Amino acid sequence: MLFDQITIIGVGLIGGSVGLAAKARGVAGRVIGVDRDPATIETAVRLGALDAGGTDLAAGVAGAGLVVVCTPVDHVAGVVVAAAAHVQPGTLITDAGSTKARIVAEVRGKLPPRVEFVPAHPVAGSEKSGPEHGRADLFLNRATAVVMSPFGADWERTVRVGRFWEALGSHVVLMNAEEHDRTLAFTSHMPHAVAAAVAGVTHSDWLRITGGGFRDVTRIAAGDPQLWAAIFEANRSATLAALDAFSARLAEFRTLLAAGDGAGLVRWLTEGKQVRDALGT
Repeated sequence: MLFDQITIIGVGLIGGSVGLAAKARGVAGRVIGVDRDPATIETAVRLGALDAGGTDLAAGVAGAGLVVVCTPVDHVAGVVVAAAAHVQPGTLITDAGSTKARIVAEVRGKLPPRVEFVPAHPVAGSEKSGPEHGRADLFLNRATAVVMSPFGADWERTVRVGRFWEALGSHVVLMNAEEHDRTLAFTSHMPHAVAAAVAGVTHSDWLRITGGGFRDVTRIAAGDPQLWAAIFEANRSATLAALDAFSARLAEFRTLLAAGDGAGLVRWLTEGKQVRDALGT
């Protein structure tokens, strides 16, 4: 057991999965939840993701050794600062936000002494939302980015947060906030925009003859539009750079196709296949 109590703020898909994994793996003695919606807390308790919870932030974080902020990305910084005002000295705070640089910038200089915030991002999820879709194995064999001491936190605290995410089943990748955002722009944020674009240009009448390929490519386009708009806004510059690279790559394909360059098309497709094959199943 790593912590006597952890408190999860924002008990949706990710927060619910953190609770389920923590309880299943014996990571914490008690798992408490805080959410603005009482019905969400009731659902999470009923499903076994929480031992108890409520809507009061101060009461929810009291006694926590670790606070895990799982709110939408545009609320993370404010919630971290608000929670830090009520926790006991020595408490660790981490998060699950999909972007990091803006969160770090907005939190910097606003934490009380002896409260440490170690940002993180478990690269796991689903197009679905809510604690009812949470899974104890959501983080199993998935990467979690842990941001290295952005506020001068001692190394031991960063390691302890990393061990928490490892205890939930993930493998930890240490990086700085800017590197995280540049990487995720290519591996998560730009692909989501592309999936939404593919779905957006497809006429509804054509859906009756779609196959598995269309479903695979567009699955993530079913994600919450408000949540994803906030992610794009928070990582605007890096996502624009990723979109520029994608547009250039697609323009190369168009040039080859227009020229009837079969060998060039095979080369272009092979380059993409090699990257995908390196990922594995």
